[in-house]
Amino acid sequence: MTAAVFFGCTFIAFGPALALYIFTIATEPLRIIFLIVGAFFWLLSLLLSSLVWFMTRTITDNKDGPVQKYLLMFGVLVSVLIQEMFRFAYYKILKKANEGLKSINPDESAPSMRLLAYVSGLGFGIMSGVFSFVNTLSDSLGPGTVGIRGDSPQFFLNSAFMTLVIILLHIFWGIVFFDGCEKKKWYTLLVVLLTHVLVSALTFVSPHYGISLVAAYVVVVPMGIWAFFVAGGSCRGLRLCLLCQDKDFLLSSQHSR
Repeated sequence: MTAAVFFGCTFIAFGPALALYIFTIATEPLRIIFLIVGAFFWLLSLLLSSLVWFMTRTITDNKDGPVQKYLLMFGVLVSVLIQEMFRFAYYKILKKANEGLKSINPDESAPSMRLLAYVSGLGFGIMSGVFSFVNTLSDSLGPGTVGIRGDSPQFFLNSAFMTLVIILLHIFWGIVFFDGCEKKKWYTLLVVLLTHVLVSALTFVSPHYGISLVAAYVVVVPMGIWAFFVAGGSCRGLRLCLLCQDKDFLLSSQHSR
């Protein structure tokens, strides 16, 4: 039973990200490089957040009780701010790299910023999901029984779906964030920051995991719709794609194979 929980939760959390990687990134070496660099930037943000957390705990002499609660809130806020700062720094680097590719080889088209936003967002999301869920996954292999002391027996399942939410949101945040930077719409960056803080703060609503999970998916839906249209999508194109009537999409799929 523990193996079934382990593999089931793994595929729930990382299955969509794995599918996106296989079908949209794995065939393009340049996209793989940008994905890895994006994941590395998220790791750098985690390192800096850890340093801030370590210094904060040292200053407060590792106090428990109410102080610990406020420290956690402070840590989440700082971590989100640092992540978005590194997302902006990665955007600046990709912008310079894209301009450099165009100047070196003007005859060959460089990757669009929309594509790079998607790839970087997926890199951020995968690495964030791995670090947030890997310890929980290791515990799912046993020994022990979840819920035997009155806790939610769906803890692993809820954690898997929450990890999936974080991965998807990082993709959507990346697309919307890069578009805001490109068009100088700074309120877009503020929306990304606030929704990131909101979703991160939902993790404090424990042990009421169902409430935090539903609230997180409520955030996912509008962000996904926003990212879809920002990336150039349309209702007509979506309908044609679902009905397999989009000739351009089908031709591009055949060429990529």
